[in-house]
Amino acid sequence: MVARIIPVESFDLVIFGGTGDLARRKILPSLFRRFVAGQIPDASRIIGAARSDLDGAGYRTMIEAALTEFLEPADRPADVVADFLKHLDYVAVDAKGDDGWDELRGKLRDDKIRSFYLSVGPSLFGDISRRLSQKGLATPESRIVVEKPLGHDLASARDLNSQLSESFAENQIYRIDHYLGKETVQNLMALRFANALFEPVWNSQHIDSIQITVAESIGVKGRGAYYDRSGAMRDMVQNHMMQLLCLTAMEPPSHFDPDAVRDEKLKVIRALQPVPMTDIVRGQYRAGNGEDSYRDHAENQDSTTESFVAIKAEVANWRWAGTPFYLRTGKRLRARVSEIAIQFKDVPHSIFDGEGPRKSNALIIRLQPDEGITLRMTIKEPGPGGMRLTDVPLDMTFAEALGPGVETADAYERLIMDVVRGNQTLFMRGDEVEAAWAWADQVIATWTSAKDVPQQYDAGSSGPEDSLALLHRDGRRWRDINS
Repeated sequence: MVARIIPVESFDLVIFGGTGDLARRKILPSLFRRFVAGQIPDASRIIGAARSDLDGAGYRTMIEAALTEFLEPADRPADVVADFLKHLDYVAVDAKGDDGWDELRGKLRDDKIRSFYLSVGPSLFGDISRRLSQKGLATPESRIVVEKPLGHDLASARDLNSQLSESFAENQIYRIDHYLGKETVQNLMALRFANALFEPVWNSQHIDSIQITVAESIGVKGRGAYYDRSGAMRDMVQNHMMQLLCLTAMEPPSHFDPDAVRDEKLKVIRALQPVPMTDIVRGQYRAGNGEDSYRDHAENQDSTTESFVAIKAEVANWRWAGTPFYLRTGKRLRARVSEIAIQFKDVPHSIFDGEGPRKSNALIIRLQPDEGITLRMTIKEPGPGGMRLTDVPLDMTFAEALGPGVETADAYERLIMDVVRGNQTLFMRGDEVEAAWAWADQVIATWTSAKDVPQQYDAGSSGPEDSLALLHRDGRRWRDINS
């Protein structure tokens, strides 16, 4: 099976922060892979912009070294790398001053799509977007891409949206969340809305509960100062996990177009109930299993910032009334796992006496490390001797099921090309970001007013004990993150 490549028009892409870690590690390697796939037209140009005193040749040397560092030798043939580097240029630009803007404007062409990728800190978003407008670089067809964090709370998110909207219309702003570029996340929509099998039972009448897990085995070493001002709630729940929840819970859009999809996601966020303290568990990892503690790398050695959070959320609408959504995410957990688990209800009456309790059907959507979908079913165990039941998985790991002829693109590859195409479906809208922050702020205010202190948990464990009790009291249990 050969993937169908959708062509794009030639473009000018300016990467602000073009010498930074994200550009070197993700953005440029992703663009190179799209170049290899034939999706970067010959007339396209990629222009790095940063404060570093470089010229075009120096920048091409830097990016060549980055491709060598972050791509496997077989994925970067020397002749193809040389061809790709011909598309690269560089301008030294002062984001807060006037230096470099005229030179940058002179490198952009009026007949090409212009996209501006802000791979910089949020404090520079407003300055850069204003100068793009004031210096005549932004056109009505231009696009601007911003990375998280998209605010620290509702007030800062509104301020950021206001700054961007001074120079760009909403249909020009691409708020990137790399989780939405993952193959499995998009397959969640295909699974629900392209198959007659699941949508009729995708509701509280047939689904017992939904678990969304984003577990990381690494800690905060190297980014402790940032993380200590953020925590698991702001770093993961408000954005990545909120998007997974929305795609799982949303109603079918009338069409598969950007605003129809985002309208339905917004309805889910607005239907989320306030979360009481009894439905929130926070944790912070301590030293264990040969690993440092969270506080060893935190900005504040007496920090009460959570490295783990578990929440029981409720979507108050007709489809989901009474079905709990359990969210958990944390650092230094037993394994690296991201998944959505749809737990179906038991059959109303079992005709198989003496077999004991069976596991209910479950649909597991794996985002990482091995993208795929598993449907757990009950069947008869093979062999004579009566009706013995057993549970088996119907498994589709994308790398195996689709065969060697199909490569799954990295999330950044897909999202960057969607920017060039002008497709906003997988990007967050301003009102969606603000609605997510409004809900997250309420959760944070709840534990702040309760003067909650995160529970300590061992590095390499499944998290704090109270997170287990969050489900046990409802007669449920978390899925094992090792399974």
